[in-house]
Amino acid sequence: MKAKTGVLLVNLGTPDSPNTKDVRSYLFQFLNDKRVIDLPWLFRKILVNGIIVPFRAPKSAKVYKELWSEKGSPIIYHTHNLCEKLKKSLGSDYFVEYAMRYKNPSLKKILSSWEGKNFKQIIILPLFPQYASATNGSVIEQAMDVIKKWWVIPEVTFVTQFFDHELYLKAFEERGKKYDFKQYDHVIFSFHGLPERHVDKVYDKGLCRDNDCEHGINEANVFCYKASCYETALQLAKRFNLKKEDFTVAFQSRLGKGWIEPFSDEIIEERAKKGDKKLLVFSPAFVADCLETTIEIGDEYQEIFEEHGGEKVQLVESLNDSDTWVKCLEKMILKRSI
Repeated sequence: MKAKTGVLLVNLGTPDSPNTKDVRSYLFQFLNDKRVIDLPWLFRKILVNGIIVPFRAPKSAKVYKELWSEKGSPIIYHTHNLCEKLKKSLGSDYFVEYAMRYKNPSLKKILSSWEGKNFKQIIILPLFPQYASATNGSVIEQAMDVIKKWWVIPEVTFVTQFFDHELYLKAFEERGKKYDFKQYDHVIFSFHGLPERHVDKVYDKGLCRDNDCEHGINEANVFCYKASCYETALQLAKRFNLKKEDFTVAFQSRLGKGWIEPFSDEIIEERAKKGDKKLLVFSPAFVADCLETTIEIGDEYQEIFEEHGGEKVQLVESLNDSDTWVKCLEKMILKRSI
């Protein structure tokens, strides 16, 4: 019998429930990751465990309760459905599972259970299109920490980023074409934010701002998160025939000062003050709808927009388990199979 290839899809994670206790546990695990908050160990512990988690957990629990449905957390059921469709698409030569970097199903536990499965190859695919140390890097590091303890280590392949994959872009194009762009005053491509120091660390010399990242990818910035976000937006803008003045690239979910600008919430407010009534918002850093898309953009940005005279912020649905997105994953995996 032909040895199977193990394929592991990895998303960020979610609390086990919207209860404050479970949200606290999730935030504790997430924010103590040294790749997420890259401060010296003692400072990170004091900041996270003494200030951020105690104050943020009750507030976040209220938001998660708004997000939760009878099916549970969207990031879980969308990733589960995606995994099931990919299993069928790849066939019996591939063993496909999914995990979360934080909480459950645990990346560490799922991958540890693979030690005795005698795979010829393992392909690990973090579901983050644009590389960041806090997402893709963290997944890869933990996976290597688990696998390095095995006595027999098979061929291991990581997909580090895929923002420029034709089918990833096509999948978002299909989502966008459900909307009549003529009905909207402006388009916003909103990506998850990062501290500027995170993108600065990509460069041996100089800083991110020295590398013309607003114009997309070049030889110097191929692993710069900011550059890959702009490249994603530029490629999608071409597909929708958008002019430069028709769209804005912005960054959401900031935590403190010194994060990549412009900020999405401030752009939303600015567009309302300029007289815009309808905005169309993509969030191409997320391949599954979650708190940052459904609540932050769909609800919180809607409130900001209305408060300053706007009418409608229309969130474009994420890829979730769309057929084109499944085909994209299949292509990436087959390309790397031995």
